[in-house]
Amino acid sequence: MSARQALLLIDLQNDFCPGGALAVAGGDETVAVANRLAMAFQQRGEPVIATFDWHPAGHGSFASTCGNVPGTCGELDGLPQIWWPDHCIQHSTGAELHPALDQSAVTLRVYKGENPQIDSYSAFFDNGRRQATRLDSWLKAAGITSLTVMGLATDYCVKYSVLDALSLGFQVTVIAEGCRGVNLQPEDSSNALKAMEQAGAVIQ
Repeated sequence: MSARQALLLIDLQNDFCPGGALAVAGGDETVAVANRLAMAFQQRGEPVIATFDWHPAGHGSFASTCGNVPGTCGELDGLPQIWWPDHCIQHSTGAELHPALDQSAVTLRVYKGENPQIDSYSAFFDNGRRQATRLDSWLKAAGITSLTVMGLATDYCVKYSVLDALSLGFQVTVIAEGCRGVNLQPEDSSNALKAMEQAGAVIQ
């Protein structure tokens, strides 16, 4: 029996696209790739899952919350933390999916980053693995064994989602043309793709 697969679209939200609060260079270029893949998955009857960074106002990871400079590092509730600009605040325009994304194929929406005390890059767990989202249990219940993953940003939410998916036993293919990175350091995205590949993901 062939692996049952799902498409995982990571954080294709306005705030991560040009003009957004935490804009990723070329972030909107991923949307056409997402639409093409989502249509193919939908036609095969395979689920398409969209994840959302979904922060309450004043989230602990926001530089403004603690008076720090965005892009610098510190500690939040015992974990290393990069301080980010305020982004993807619940129910804001910035937290909405990019308007060019065809949402008709989306089967499931998964929200992360809701706890103000901890950041959540991965679609499966917060950064301390203290709490799980609904994603793993939903996938297992649906009999999904293989994931195709793309989205924003390569070096954070895509990377940690992929590493967690592999650790949970899923086969993972990463669509590189459908990913863009923050690149606080210029090589962060290429290093992230290498780390995912070394952990067992197939990079396409």
